[in-house]
Amino acid sequence: MGGRSPLRAVACAAALAVCAVPPAATSARPSVASATPPTVKQLVAFKSGRVVDKTVRASATRVRVEGRRCAVGEGTALASLVRARPGRIGLTDYGSCTARPRDAGGLYVRSIRNERARGLSGWVYKVGARLATAGAADPAGAFGNGRLRAGRRVTWFYCRTRNASCQRTLGAEPAGEAGGATVTVRGYDDDGKSVPVAGATVRTGGAEAVTDAAGRATLKLAPGTYRVRAQKSGLVASFREKVIVP
Repeated sequence: MGGRSPLRAVACAAALAVCAVPPAATSARPSVASATPPTVKQLVAFKSGRVVDKTVRASATRVRVEGRRCAVGEGTALASLVRARPGRIGLTDYGSCTARPRDAGGLYVRSIRNERARGLSGWVYKVGARLATAGAADPAGAFGNGRLRAGRRVTWFYCRTRNASCQRTLGAEPAGEAGGATVTVRGYDDDGKSVPVAGATVRTGGAEAVTDAAGRATLKLAPGTYRVRAQKSGLVASFREKVIVP
């Protein structure tokens, strides 16, 4: 993130300030609204460790900001967040939002429930494994190259900024096998680069295990279909991943 706080980068983009974003982010045209809003996987991770994990349709919506009703376009990260209904969402408008979605680029998520931005720490979002460089309702998309596509994963989490970076987000990769499943856990930084994570707990179906130095853990499970999640204190929990045990 160029040595800047990721929270500051997103807030800066929302405020329409001069930010060091990729050239595509400044030149791409907003995508045209589709006939069917995209269905995306949405995860919201709170400081407490609680996770809201849902599949939602990122339909166009309206939000109340400073006494006004503002339009949020379909296929944006803010639309998917609102549709996930994680609790009360507090917004600040650094631009001039109106009844037109194209004016929503300055909206900034300052709080979800009672967890508010403090100093350089606060709410940010990733699309896939990369931290977004634009505001969540920016009509040009998270990276300036278009809105969310169907099947994309959006992770909202409270960034605890340290050394100008957020904590890593976890990804779990389970593989079913006779008698159970082997789960590989990796941690992704702001740029989407990953490392194996030791000491993460993986859980499903009443079973749990802790990853070794290579980021692997083995779960003993009866035949069936399961959903596995990885968690570790100080890091952001993974999505639930499907695994079939033969």
